[in-house]
Amino acid sequence: MELHPSPTEFLSRYQDSSAPLAQLVSQVQQAPNWQEKYRALMLGGKALAPLAPEWQTDDARVRGCESAAWLYHYGEQGKHYFIAGSEARIVTGLIALLLSACSGRTSEELAAFDAAAYFSALGLEGQLSPSRTNGVYALANRIKELSREDTP
Repeated sequence: MELHPSPTEFLSRYQDSSAPLAQLVSQVQQAPNWQEKYRALMLGGKALAPLAPEWQTDDARVRGCESAAWLYHYGEQGKHYFIAGSEARIVTGLIALLLSACSGRTSEELAAFDAAAYFSALGLEGQLSPSRTNGVYALANRIKELSREDTP
């Protein structure tokens, strides 16, 4: 059993999920009310391939998330790729939005990424519970940390 995704897995998931994740971002942004945004998030998490149980390790667990969430990082040719998942459907939807914005980006792009502005532009500001907001920001911060650690 492999306890970490392979480089091929990162790149394959990135390629397979790019279009569905872009569609999710559009659906959330265009949803006319919170109920429709919530529904899009719940369904949108399905755009991510499930996280293998053997990858749900304590080392990959993101601290600061109330629901269990795991994050893996791979850097190649100056770009960063992420695989993540959660036990909670709404959190998986939020992770999908984050991966849409962050996977395949450079260290400079990730350093400039403003999670609060991103979620505000999607109409989610003030709509998430404080614990979910803290969790999604913990994930965004961990993405930034991992991209800095991998930068020469």
